Amino acid sequence: MSESLKTGMDLPCVSDGVGDRVRSDSTSSTASQGSKGRLLLRQRLSQLLTCVEDLSSDDEANEEVSRTLAEAFQLCGNISPRETLRLHMVTWNVATAEPPDDVTSLLYLDTQPTTDLYVIGLQEVNAAPLKFLSDLLLEDSWSHHFMNTLAPREYIKVSSVRMQGLLLLVFSKKIHVPFIRDIQTTYTRTGLFGYWGNKGGVSVRFSLYGHMMCFVNCHLAAHMDYALQRVDEFEYILETQDFDLVNTPSVRDHKVVFWFGDLNFRIADHGMHFLRSSINSGRFNLLWERDQLLTMRKKEPFLQEFEEGPLKFKPTYKFDLNSDTYDTSSKKKWLGFNGKKRKPAWTDRILWRIKPKNTPAAEDKEEGWASTSTHHSDDGQDEYPIKVLQDTYTCDPSYGVSDHKPVIGIFDLEMRKQSDCPLVCVCPEGHWSADQEAVVSYTVLEDFLSSTWDWIGLYKVGFKTASDYATYIWVKDQLPEVNEVLKVCFNKKAVPALSGDYVLGYFSYNMQSIVGLSNNFQIIESKRAVRDGLVPQDVNGMNK
Repeated sequence: MSESLKTGMDLPCVSDGVGDRVRSDSTSSTASQGSKGRLLLRQRLSQLLTCVEDLSSDDEANEEVSRTLAEAFQLCGNISPRETLRLHMVTWNVATAEPPDDVTSLLYLDTQPTTDLYVIGLQEVNAAPLKFLSDLLLEDSWSHHFMNTLAPREYIKVSSVRMQGLLLLVFSKKIHVPFIRDIQTTYTRTGLFGYWGNKGGVSVRFSLYGHMMCFVNCHLAAHMDYALQRVDEFEYILETQDFDLVNTPSVRDHKVVFWFGDLNFRIADHGMHFLRSSINSGRFNLLWERDQLLTMRKKEPFLQEFEEGPLKFKPTYKFDLNSDTYDTSSKKKWLGFNGKKRKPAWTDRILWRIKPKNTPAAEDKEEGWASTSTHHSDDGQDEYPIKVLQDTYTCDPSYGVSDHKPVIGIFDLEMRKQSDCPLVCVCPEGHWSADQEAVVSYTVLEDFLSSTWDWIGLYKVGFKTASDYATYIWVKDQLPEVNEVLKVCFNKKAVPALSGDYVLGYFSYNMQSIVGLSNNFQIIESKRAVRDGLVPQDVNGMNK
């Protein structure tokens, strides 16, 4: 295939119509950035010891000592300090409803500190046959609503996965996008003995600054008497979901796993009067002993690996619609069966698991990392630990479109980044306008599994997803060497005619993510735009 532009809104990396373009993949070193740094540091220190042993009054030897010391200390300084990323999670059974007009309070958009990552898990998104088919083509209304809300604030949807009514969305602040890599999704059906997807789990996994993360959004079996079945379903999901990666082939191989959703565990034994009086008086602790999930976690070893913050908010099910009142429906008969009011329950939950360490470090205990809300893992890599601290665990009762209230979990992820350099540097060359061809230069900065199916997208600032490009171009039909500068040209007919702020993104076919972003730059209004009197169209608060 020539380097002429392709058109259409389908992602070029997954389109069937790739023509005669042949895919070629590079080979990538398995050594991590951290391993290379440690090797270099050891080499410099070894050279230093040799110089010290040979030290004499010779000025040249003294200069060698100084130079080797400087390099060693520089490498020590390059070991990244711990940084904290803010993770905002939402789980909500939306009961086939359409999204509310405003989700600002749900996403804490007007609060500080700002969020780095949003992970949103929904259950019972409208999956009626015609609606589901249209959503597959155009995306569902919930995805659109969250994208339209977050894109103007420069959050990008980096992944999503849907199985009937289960939907999982991941958004990232633009600055982190090149460091979210190796994205994969999967799903597991548990409804109708595993043949129907009304119940089950959907998962997204990725590497975040080198730390392997997995998010599992579940909707498990309903009703009071099925607690053991719910446990079996989740264990089945953990055992059957796998990924095409050597280092993390299963969910539990990841350094951090978040398990959340409508898990459907109920509060057993207590009568309706006791439940409601305890809730109304704010004495939630009286109900914890009979919460089925807390009970099951004491019995099941694999559940004991998961942690959860204290349930200090009202049970989130079941409410009258558009109300803060628990279920007031009268008893009815349906197909000969007696109906009944649903007891309040914490059906909607967020838990997390840190991959267990082989040997606990004494210093971890001293720092208090074994507390109920803070956990640490080094996964055999002492220089790259991760620490999870839950800041907020609550529900938002202001939303009434469903009989469930949304649950919010906010976490601080304190980590030492394994890499803070993007894999690819991509830059616009010169001034850009639709009056001339536009040149892009790109350079692979670190060895990775590149491909001739990689491509570079031109995005309007405020873009929503990797597929939300104005246009794109394939990379060259040659695999680049590290630090080799290559250039490709956009045809002037593909360059936007109107002025605006844009950004270039290098998309990796093998990693299924953007691994390099340029700085924002401006496209100059073309002569044709001036001549024809073109005006920008305002879309979702962004000129486009």
